[in-house]
Amino acid sequence: MSNNQPVKRVNRQTWHFDQNVRLQSSAVAVGPKEGEGPLAHLFDKIHDDMYAGQQTWEDAERQLMEDAVNTLLQKAGITGKDVDIILAGDLLNQNITTNFTAEKLAMPLLGMYGACSTSMLTLANAAALVNAGYANRAIAACSSHNATAERQYRYPTEYGGQKPPSAQWTVTGAGAGLVGIGGNGPRITYATMGKVVDMGIKDPFDMGTAMAPAAASTIQTHFQDTGRSPETYDLIVTGDLAAVGYPILKELMLAEGYDMDQVYNDCGLMIYSPDQDVFAGGSGCASSAVVTYSYIIDQLNRGLLKNVLVCATGALLSPVSTQQGNSIPCIAHAVALEGGS
Repeated sequence: MSNNQPVKRVNRQTWHFDQNVRLQSSAVAVGPKEGEGPLAHLFDKIHDDMYAGQQTWEDAERQLMEDAVNTLLQKAGITGKDVDIILAGDLLNQNITTNFTAEKLAMPLLGMYGACSTSMLTLANAAALVNAGYANRAIAACSSHNATAERQYRYPTEYGGQKPPSAQWTVTGAGAGLVGIGGNGPRITYATMGKVVDMGIKDPFDMGTAMAPAAASTIQTHFQDTGRSPETYDLIVTGDLAAVGYPILKELMLAEGYDMDQVYNDCGLMIYSPDQDVFAGGSGCASSAVVTYSYIIDQLNRGLLKNVLVCATGALLSPVSTQQGNSIPCIAHAVALEGGS
């Protein structure tokens, strides 16, 4: 099937956006550790403490998402009333960051949960709504916070529990993208929605091993559905496989005949410097959101990258499921971005 054929549904899992859908603006807000990393010069707002001026870590995460969305609106030169809907998610129970933030922003909301894959889950669905004409402008957003995620999924930070080298550091940050028809910014050309993949991994401190097969499934499906290959892209990034899952994905893809070595990177490895104490690397839905809505968009807008595939990865675990001995099902969603006019 020709990539230029105006067909919205390429196959069961892949959508083609044929209406010049674009990421017209984006913004990110982060915490102090992220502000010490190699991409800090591209972040819109850096808080110098984990509380972001609030009383609790949960309130701090809401502040991060609010900062990202409000900065996005300011950069785009519009107000919240010019946005038809916000699609957003976070890692906390009942999507509380998203719900409280959307209430304060007074925008129609589609709350979405895909664990750490939420960045591309929201972006893909925002693009689908705009492409179909159900929204003129839509915002895709997500957030995570190291302290809130640790308290919910593992142990409170105050507990001081020891972690193995395979553990990851949840990114404290939020990212938001404005989706609309035409204008400036990268085109959103394809989205491939993943299937849940469970390889029997039960260790909640080894997310890289658990999520890599889901990423491989989605990326391989994307290539098969679109007729594309690693050579199509200047950059293919996963959301948060980090140092453990990164080589596993490369091996899995190579076994299927796809050599991604020259174009593949992982947001969990890009957001921090090697000398920062983050175990195997970054994680959380803000990992892919912060890197995509800052570095990747900047590179596309400047013409330094032409085609990018962002595959956000998520582990669909809960404290209850892991404590009951269940393995960890995972999912990955991919969105293709194209720079230039």
